[in-house]
Amino acid sequence: MSETTPPDFHHVPVLGPRSVELLDPRDGGLYVDGTVGGGGHARLILEHCPDCRLLAVDRDPRALAAAREALAPWADRVRFLQVRFDDVVDDLEVRDRGIDGALLDLGISSHQIDVDARGFTFREGAPLDMRMASQGPTAADLLNTAAPEELERIFRTYGEERRARALAREVARRRETTPFATSEHLVAAVVRVLGPRTDAQDKARIFQALRIAVNGELEALEAALPALRDALRAGGTLVVIAYHSLEDRIVKNAFREWSRTCVCPPELPVCVCRGAALGSLLTRKPERPTSDEVDANPRARSALLRAWRKAA
Repeated sequence: MSETTPPDFHHVPVLGPRSVELLDPRDGGLYVDGTVGGGGHARLILEHCPDCRLLAVDRDPRALAAAREALAPWADRVRFLQVRFDDVVDDLEVRDRGIDGALLDLGISSHQIDVDARGFTFREGAPLDMRMASQGPTAADLLNTAAPEELERIFRTYGEERRARALAREVARRRETTPFATSEHLVAAVVRVLGPRTDAQDKARIFQALRIAVNGELEALEAALPALRDALRAGGTLVVIAYHSLEDRIVKNAFREWSRTCVCPPELPVCVCRGAALGSLLTRKPERPTSDEVDANPRARSALLRAWRKAA
């Protein structure tokens, strides 16, 4: 995968102003944009504070190339890291001084969806790739080799598909004669099981489920949240924008648990746990884009923003 910046790589920052307001970046601070994409949120952070620094993180080399170009005016205040966001805590500076805030804008960018060669789309002829980076098994590899039970789990858990078992069996049946290679192979299996009224939303759910599995997205999120929490300095803020109910549930449960004074089982007569909240919720409920933002960027419609601040 080339790191040359695609001419059409664009990143409309979803809930951008609100994200920066909650993150509250300040001069002298070190902040992490763990999903920098085309640099939309990162630019807003750097514009907000003229003397803060940013770690721009993404596993997609094309996204980093685009971000380098977009953030060139602030190059002296940005470092770029091609890692998964759960690995940013291994950076020496992060380990030595900690961070003052972090932002995760989960999901995929418009560019990744719109460029057929990336394989995130169900448009005809698109390869079944779906990898954020160029390493590891593709979606085609998963469809052609995974046990039917694993495929059923992926379709049911990540795609919330009621007919997951039937779809997994259909995939296993078809791959015996024709290996899965392009989007129409998977679409044909989906339509066969879900019926002729299968719509774009149904296809999107199944393709999204595969993308989540290929990239280990939920596992990365579950690992990143406590790691970033521990890396935060006192008073630091973690902002997460999710686009899938499973992602949002992980974030919601983590933030709520960290904000509780006691996490002992209810049957214990006295508290034996930490006895103090690790921080506090900044958003009691998930915040959503305004109607104007959705009109300007329809892919923002499912965004759910949550924020949490570490105790001082």
